[in-house]
Amino acid sequence: MDFPHFPSFATVKVLLFSFWLITLFPEFVVSITRHYTFNIEYLNVTRLCHTRTILSVNGKFPGPRLVAREGDRVVVKVVNHISNNVSIHWHGIRQITSGWSDGPAYVTQCPIQTNQTYTYNFTIIGQRGTLLWHAHISWLRATLYGPIIILPKHNQSYPFEKPYKEIPILFGEWFNVDPEAVIKQALQTGGGPNVSDAYTINGLPGPLYNCSSKDTFRLKVKPGKTYLLRLINAALNDELFFSIANHSLTVVEADATYTKPFDTDTLLISPGQTTNVLLKTKPYYPNATYLMAARPYFTGAGTFDNSTTAGILLYDQPLHHSTLKNLPLLKPTLPPINATNFVANFTGKFRTLANAKFPANVPQKVDKKFFFIVGLGTSPCPKNTTCQGPSNSTKFEASVNNISFALPSVSIMQAYYFGKSKGVFKTDFPTYPLNTFNYTGTPPNNTFVKNDTKLVVLKFNTSVELVLQGTSILGAESHPLHLHGFDFFVVGQGFGNYDPNKDPSKFNLVDPVQRNTAAVPAGGWIAIRFFADNPGVWFMHCHLDIHTSWGLRMAWLVLDGPGPNQKLQPPPSDLPKC
Repeated sequence: MDFPHFPSFATVKVLLFSFWLITLFPEFVVSITRHYTFNIEYLNVTRLCHTRTILSVNGKFPGPRLVAREGDRVVVKVVNHISNNVSIHWHGIRQITSGWSDGPAYVTQCPIQTNQTYTYNFTIIGQRGTLLWHAHISWLRATLYGPIIILPKHNQSYPFEKPYKEIPILFGEWFNVDPEAVIKQALQTGGGPNVSDAYTINGLPGPLYNCSSKDTFRLKVKPGKTYLLRLINAALNDELFFSIANHSLTVVEADATYTKPFDTDTLLISPGQTTNVLLKTKPYYPNATYLMAARPYFTGAGTFDNSTTAGILLYDQPLHHSTLKNLPLLKPTLPPINATNFVANFTGKFRTLANAKFPANVPQKVDKKFFFIVGLGTSPCPKNTTCQGPSNSTKFEASVNNISFALPSVSIMQAYYFGKSKGVFKTDFPTYPLNTFNYTGTPPNNTFVKNDTKLVVLKFNTSVELVLQGTSILGAESHPLHLHGFDFFVVGQGFGNYDPNKDPSKFNLVDPVQRNTAAVPAGGWIAIRFFADNPGVWFMHCHLDIHTSWGLRMAWLVLDGPGPNQKLQPPPSDLPKC
């Protein structure tokens, strides 16, 4: 008879055999299922001398790490204990045929209502590195976010030096008031939202803000070691420069794809992007501590949080604590706020590895070409009201090809799957702009956009080329565009208006960077390519949340393929209802 507190003899034999098999034959290691429970709950947090009740996962801010290996199945049960409806997006996870677990509210699912649960279930296929999870409804991701760490398979190693330690570093924004009140007011008035009160590193503003000397992220390191910093920009509305005083960083991965290594003293990271860098510490104990700082890159005409978050890199010296306090604090030099040329040069350095083990499957031939203009616009103020947009009679909008995407009150993918799309969405999203003009020159007289819910329909495995052209209608801004369900290759970028006759000859079809989020340059364009090899409805939007809220978003509908593993899986039984 087996004792209830101990495994049976048969179980012990299986465990011992498994350990022996893994030790001698690591190639036989199979993927495992990793279970998580995310409780969405309230948490009281004090920052900048303000105590605020925020939304959290499992009482943590930022939220807990989700750790898995390439090939693992991940099952996350989300339990909603708050009054808001919520959904969680696993940003950058391909979700191959598992689009029901992608997470954007009213696109692939209805949100999870109060006291309801939903279990996200997906397998990590062909990805390794750093991604992030975050809420994907309204502005809830202001505090609902955390890292996704995808380790290589057991019998595989990094294509770079094995680090001594790995440290996630998440950039965010802190509001002294409820961010939901901020976006609600902005949408009601038609004006720009109030900006955040601070940026944060791992939830901490740092010593450059009032009341924050104790709320500072400190990274203790040892001399002569290599550290892997997993950088994540979870900020709502700002691209950020980042640098560590007197230290160089080696970029080795972007958006969970290995890159050709390159060194830099300063990097730029857009909201939704992740970048893994190697930090090699000095071979001796220095007589200083070092500031690591992040501040925004901004090119638009509106207001923004022009402040700097900082953490401290200090060498874990065998000195008395009082001596450490007396060490000089060295500060990094960050680029100017509007350093667009630096940004272009930096982003141009990224190249995928493109070797035999990690090939770059860049579409060499294109089945479908699209040209989308992205940027800000306006719409008329409702009758008998005054708006706070560019004029008293207009309110801010944002659009793709002059269409400001309106989210329906039901899930788009559910409507598609069950054949009930009538009245929910249309399938005639324009391939090219409805009105052509000098996109980066003098703005047109009519800046009004149309509100609608239109999708692009693609046959399975269509090779796509998409040129995203920024506009200067209400000021030239950078737009970090995120595509759900796919990685894509950034084959070209430039300033001014895209020239279809000259620019394609300069495309990189050999080793372009592979990403899920890439910024359309201020006053410029990018060209991306990808294979539409994942059936389902896939959101594409600016990852500046105010632009998304204003309508800079659209969706792709990829039809099922002929094979049994090329079809959208049936929806799970616990899929939330609207």
